[in-house]
Amino acid sequence: MAASPGPAGVGGAGAVQGSGPSGFAFDSGLEIKTRSVEQTLLPLVSQITTLINHKDNTKKSDKTLQAIQRVGQAVNLAVGRFVKVGEAIANENWDLKEEINIACIEAKQAGETIAALTDVSSLNHPESDGQITIFTDKTGVIKAARLLLSSVTKVLLLADRVVIKQIITSRNKVLATMERLEKVNSFQEFVQIFSQFGNEMVEFAHLTGDRQNDLKDEKKKAKMAAARAVLEKCTMMLLTASKTCLRHPHCESAHKNKGGVFDRMKVALDKVIEIVTDSKPNGETDNSSISIFAGIKEFKMNIETLRENLYFQSKENLSAMLEVILERTEDFTDSAYTSHEHRERILELSTQARRELQQLISVWIQAQSKKTKSIAEELELSILKISHSLNELKKELHSTATQLVADLLRYHADHVVLKALKLTGVEGNLEGLAEYACKLSEQKEQLVETCRLLRHVCGTEPLEITCIHAEETFQVTGQQIISAAETLTLHPSSKIAKENLDVFCEAWESQISDMSTLLREINDVFEGRRGEKYGYLSLPKPMKNNANLKSLKPDKADSEEQAKIAKLGLKLGLLTSDANCEIEKWGDQESEIVRCGRNMARVAYSLYLFTRGEGPLKTSQDLIHQLEVFADEGLQLASSVQAFSKQLKDDDKLMLLLEINKLIPLCHQLQTITKTPLQNQVFLKVDKCITKTRSMMAILVQLLSLCYKLLKKLQMENNRWVSVTNKDSVDGKT
Repeated sequence: MAASPGPAGVGGAGAVQGSGPSGFAFDSGLEIKTRSVEQTLLPLVSQITTLINHKDNTKKSDKTLQAIQRVGQAVNLAVGRFVKVGEAIANENWDLKEEINIACIEAKQAGETIAALTDVSSLNHPESDGQITIFTDKTGVIKAARLLLSSVTKVLLLADRVVIKQIITSRNKVLATMERLEKVNSFQEFVQIFSQFGNEMVEFAHLTGDRQNDLKDEKKKAKMAAARAVLEKCTMMLLTASKTCLRHPHCESAHKNKGGVFDRMKVALDKVIEIVTDSKPNGETDNSSISIFAGIKEFKMNIETLRENLYFQSKENLSAMLEVILERTEDFTDSAYTSHEHRERILELSTQARRELQQLISVWIQAQSKKTKSIAEELELSILKISHSLNELKKELHSTATQLVADLLRYHADHVVLKALKLTGVEGNLEGLAEYACKLSEQKEQLVETCRLLRHVCGTEPLEITCIHAEETFQVTGQQIISAAETLTLHPSSKIAKENLDVFCEAWESQISDMSTLLREINDVFEGRRGEKYGYLSLPKPMKNNANLKSLKPDKADSEEQAKIAKLGLKLGLLTSDANCEIEKWGDQESEIVRCGRNMARVAYSLYLFTRGEGPLKTSQDLIHQLEVFADEGLQLASSVQAFSKQLKDDDKLMLLLEINKLIPLCHQLQTITKTPLQNQVFLKVDKCITKTRSMMAILVQLLSLCYKLLKKLQMENNRWVSVTNKDSVDGKT
């Protein structure tokens, strides 16, 4: 069962960047350190195992003795590093401190014992302490190695409990802040709470990202990735949906829209906890493996056992298994989107599979009573025939599902319905809204059913989970787009309602784009190309006739690079939200500072989308151009703030100039990076650019907030001076 949410500060989950309560503030990097030490330690223990398993020689060479000693010393050093990490974890977690410390002491003793027993110098003075060495008796080293493995395992298991506790605590903080966001009534209060929420979501993203990388079960890893994707996208939706509700508090569709985002985020948070604690709510069963391909694979394995054992399977069991598979094919034959030719072929192959199973059973019965060579050959032939029929059925189902997806992606590539909904919204056209909402609902149902068909032909459980995620996303996002469009139609002049609809439409377009990647991966598995890596869809592609961009060729990222850039992108997205919140404070007031800030926030958001493989940036030229624009806007902002500072007193002016002095060098550095050729190191360039951009956005948020406060202060002082002057003038006349 998932833990219930508690107060935000209880057991504080220490922020990733060192902030936050100290009660539970060990750096999430400790998990990484523990893992790296484990990876260093276990191979060394393996080396010792190899050494002690070698046959005893009457005499060992000096070279062999030195090698044995080096291994023993290396193990002891690695254990020392491991123990330090374990003790650091223990000091931050009092409830587990005693258990961790005992395990650390055992590990330290084992490491020291191994070092002593493999010490060559003890050979020269055996009478000094009478100690038995590895060269005369292996028992001591074997016992020490076993103790070492046992104690290391204990520490790792206890550290794992700490990480789980940290994730649960972080989730509870997020939930508590979400409850406050749901009840907020003023925009000022919302800005303050959302800023805190953004920091907590970054922390939660770090913790769950590290956990996702550590998971060995590919199915759990896929579930975690799906839940984290929901949380990341919904964080951006939550901002605009909540702002729309605050701007239009009596609009029912706006509240429905916002409620949908909160509900989906809560479900995703619960799913993360289910994964890390390995629990299912209310005895819920896992039904993720109900695909036809999984059923066919199991059926074929069972019939192939007949070659070795004629009595291992029952005829009733095989018949029932085949009927379940063929019953699931009705999802294809009953679908209105399956073509007549595909439907006929699926029905024909289903009938053929039933017929060939009956033939197999008949030969099987004969083989149980007559053990002749001809019967054995006939049984083998029957097994091959039904296997071939099922393979043909797989091909037909795969062709049906993938062709349908490819056709849908082509048909909806231009997003005509979404564009029409946006247009009817700004026109306030309620009749048009009803028409296009109906069309989007039809499109949604078609995509949802297609995801269900695609799930049957995935071939792997992680891809099945991705299909389920896509199905749920289309189902939920379709309804949210309609409610957002209704809000805009009722308030056609509302900028925030328009922005809100744009955000939900972008989520829909993003999921359509993800379907292309999913389709490609399913085809790869089917054709035996499983395991190939793909770079981001939006990473630079080769450009013809462009010498300046030759170095920016597509690059394939490993999981660590992708995770790093995704984390940077998430922080950038949240900083963009913070900047927009600060800009909102200025209202309709025209200012060069606000103009530059708004432009920088817009570019930063497009860069955030780029890290997800989404958005308007498709080529290397697009990316470089936007980065150059961002750097130019940063320099213009610095100039505008400098001009504004001339109106201020010395102390206030100094505060602004300090921030400007941080911004200007970053702008120049970003300009330099964009002009530097990289010789195919695309991900390195993206990493550097996003890091610089993120630093500049953090300064932008500070500048916008500071300038707004100083402007208000300046206005108050001017008003006070005018008031005093008027009073003096009146007094003079009197």
